[in-house]
Amino acid sequence: MSSLPRRVKSEAKARTSEELPSFLNSSSESEEEEEEWEPKSKTAKRPRLPKKNEAKTKKAAVPRSTVAKKMVKKVAIKEEMDVSLPIAVVEDNKMQLLNPKEEDASPKPKRLNQKPEVPKKMEINSFQEKNKMSLGSDEKPSTSVPVVGNKVKQEKCEEAFAFDEPPSKKIKLNACPEGKPVKNLGGNKIKEEFEMNWDIVQTLSEITNVEPWVCANLIRLFQEENTIPFIARYRKELINNLEADALREVQQSLEELHTVAKKTHTTIQKLKKEGKLSGCLLKALLNCRTLEELDHVSAPYKTGSKGTKAQRAKQLGLEPAALSLLQNPVNLNLFSYIRPNTKGLANIQEVEAGVQHILADIFAKDKDTLDFIRKLCQQRYISIQSTLAKVSSKNGNEKDIDKFQLYHEFSCHIKNIQHHQILAINRGENLKILTVKVNIPDGVKNEFCWWCVNERWRPKQFLKPEFMRILRNSVEDAYKRLIHPLLCREFRSKLTSEAEKESVMMFGRNLRQLLLTSPVRGRTLMGVDPGYKHGCKLAIISPTSQILHTDVVYLHSGQGFREAEKIKRLLLQYNCSTVVIGNGTACRETEAYFADLIMKKYFAPLDVVYCIVSEAGASIYSVSPEASKEMPDLDPNLRSAVSIARRVQDPLAELVKIEPKHIGVGMYQHDVSQTLLKATLDSVVEECVSFVGVDINICSEILLRHIAGLNANRAKNIIEWREKNGPFINREQLKEVKGLGPKSFQQCAGFIRFNQEYIKTFCSNKKTELGSCGLLTKAGALGKKKSKLTSGALRLPNPLDQTCIHPESYNLAMRFLSLIGGNANDIGKSDMQQKVNAVIQKEGLEGTAKRLNTTVHTLQLIIDGLTQPEGYDIRTDFDKPDFKRSIVCLEDLSVGAVLTGKVENATQFGVFVDIGVGKAGLIPVRNITEAKLSKVKKRRSLGLGPGERVEVKVLNVDIPRLRITLDLIRVL
Repeated sequence: MSSLPRRVKSEAKARTSEELPSFLNSSSESEEEEEEWEPKSKTAKRPRLPKKNEAKTKKAAVPRSTVAKKMVKKVAIKEEMDVSLPIAVVEDNKMQLLNPKEEDASPKPKRLNQKPEVPKKMEINSFQEKNKMSLGSDEKPSTSVPVVGNKVKQEKCEEAFAFDEPPSKKIKLNACPEGKPVKNLGGNKIKEEFEMNWDIVQTLSEITNVEPWVCANLIRLFQEENTIPFIARYRKELINNLEADALREVQQSLEELHTVAKKTHTTIQKLKKEGKLSGCLLKALLNCRTLEELDHVSAPYKTGSKGTKAQRAKQLGLEPAALSLLQNPVNLNLFSYIRPNTKGLANIQEVEAGVQHILADIFAKDKDTLDFIRKLCQQRYISIQSTLAKVSSKNGNEKDIDKFQLYHEFSCHIKNIQHHQILAINRGENLKILTVKVNIPDGVKNEFCWWCVNERWRPKQFLKPEFMRILRNSVEDAYKRLIHPLLCREFRSKLTSEAEKESVMMFGRNLRQLLLTSPVRGRTLMGVDPGYKHGCKLAIISPTSQILHTDVVYLHSGQGFREAEKIKRLLLQYNCSTVVIGNGTACRETEAYFADLIMKKYFAPLDVVYCIVSEAGASIYSVSPEASKEMPDLDPNLRSAVSIARRVQDPLAELVKIEPKHIGVGMYQHDVSQTLLKATLDSVVEECVSFVGVDINICSEILLRHIAGLNANRAKNIIEWREKNGPFINREQLKEVKGLGPKSFQQCAGFIRFNQEYIKTFCSNKKTELGSCGLLTKAGALGKKKSKLTSGALRLPNPLDQTCIHPESYNLAMRFLSLIGGNANDIGKSDMQQKVNAVIQKEGLEGTAKRLNTTVHTLQLIIDGLTQPEGYDIRTDFDKPDFKRSIVCLEDLSVGAVLTGKVENATQFGVFVDIGVGKAGLIPVRNITEAKLSKVKKRRSLGLGPGERVEVKVLNVDIPRLRITLDLIRVL
């Protein structure tokens, strides 16, 4: 055993980056890496890390006899030590709700004793249960700290040579040092890894205004990798019926708390390494709940760059003089520091300047000083101002400058400024059109300087006048050069962060409204992508989205009359009476062209109508790999016409093909955090697709990707299984798809639908083939595959698969059916509705739920699933596109005119409404009141969403600037 430690040491260096969790590597990170986690590839270069960790492991209680045990036990204990290092004992009580996930692996420890057959991954997966077993046995933990440290050191890398396994297995092992899937290592696990002085449940509750018990349940649900659509629909009783938006806000706040805990740990490790960590500072750091608080507490201890004035003065040896000026000024003689041949010490003025820089640095990094100035600012009028930049007024584009006319001379209190104003000012500043500054009144500076000189930094002894002058100059220098810029950065950073967050939430709300636009079923549509020089692209699609015909017509180059004949012929040939026009270039002229022909009844006997639809993202989609795969033989220009038509036929199925940020219903979407924007929008798309549901046997791979619990690989595997084995008969068959485990099945199953008529037809046809299939299975090497196919084919369809009822509630649904005397084949029929109503009226919803030993929410979901008609779509409650036959011009508008329109986009300052004049009008937010909104629709806020139909009155028409101001009368 004597040679073992050396062997371990030599191997530990090479393996540090693979085996140690990232939170242990943080102790050796440089200051620049403090902000975020270090990738594993970088940490491999830190050879000293094992020693750092060994010092910490002394706190852990490890059984002494462990070293003498078998190698299997050594690996388990080794991993146990790695993980337990940063876990605070206190946290166990707080986070008990997170334990069920870990208990899921309980059958695994039984296999630990089979040492010749146990794979490494299995051992590591069960390290926690192993810990419980070892601590519960008669072996006593060691009380000798040095010995424990030594033993842990020996076991540190035992697994590197304990088993003769190929490197690939070792890689798998190192990727999961805690015996859990890699995706669990981040996010929600932080609360187990780091001890903080606040309770995460209580803190989350305070931040989000959600009850603590709901927050506790949500933390557990998110840790168990449940998706927001699944939680919102099937775990309502655990979350007090919160909506998806509220869940998203809680999830985001939870992730922010985890980030704070992670960064706090990094900061503590760094300060400890530098020898700056005191008991008071540790407590203050562990009390931080936001990144702002953490930066506030840690700012005075940041090293800073080597080139600061204070550090240059310290290098010249002036620090003792500066400290002496505060502590013992009587014995201070600055002339003794003069060195005529040294730059910075050549004369008394340079010495005084150096001392002043050191004092200013001390003042600016003092926690009490920063606390005072921040508190002072909260009580005073701090404004943010923007003016037209001098450079832009000379060289700038006049059109761009006019866009920011409102902000050429703008000033507002930072407590009253609106989110959209912050984003507008930031954009103007980035374009070098505006100059922005935070205005802190001189009174703040005067009061701060007086407080510093007379209270906080008052010398302990009498100061000579020249020393008092240095002190005053130091305080003023600290404020002007260091503290004032810090405060300005803090104010702007906080305002921008809040504005970005609100902008992203607004984009998410608009996107949901747009995705849930009611589909136009059963119509043949003509999609038109307007254009001038290259013509208007036409595409006619069938009611089932099949492309019937594509063409190009030149309506705006003097050939309009001749092309009208071609359009009429196509509309009559395919019996198409609905035209969908994209709202891009030449849209207005194309709309006028069709409106004129419709008014003249040119297309008779067809009663043709048209609508305008947003073509945002259509061009990007037309050249994407998905479009090439879907329409390989079609020119990209014609693909966009197909996309425009399909956006009316089934908006959700078409818009999910486009990256959400290209759909264009946001506000300053290109100026906000793209990571936050993408995460929120992807979550909204997943929520919409899941709540609407997809028919597993006909939906596209792109649509499947967005179902809760599925991703690109799983969607691809589902499509491949369908192509190989024929249509899915029931939800249970999803379990046969490669890569779709129990968790994925649980998340996606409730959102996948089965058309029962199609399944019954398929099954009846399959029965005639079963005989021949059975014979095939007896011969050849294909026997196993064919037998699987046969077992799948013999499965019977389940009528409940066409509903929103989750498979976990099928037994409950059947008990409810037997209670009401119903039949599963009558789902969605009027008889079922009558039977359900009779029982509910007799016993009540709560009484029936109690009788079935379930919750009211689950029972309500079962009732909805049984009574909703076949093919029910939640989008029927939303608005359809606005079909028109005539056109109005901007010049035709008059003040006071009452019009109907459709909401195009919603922002924080108002709502843009398409009133059919080619330019959207704006309803300012002050004109949108609760009394004017529809009482029928549930709303979480006073906002209107894209697609809603409204009645408006024209308040003002500014023709030169193409601006229309509207007043909201009512929501239709």
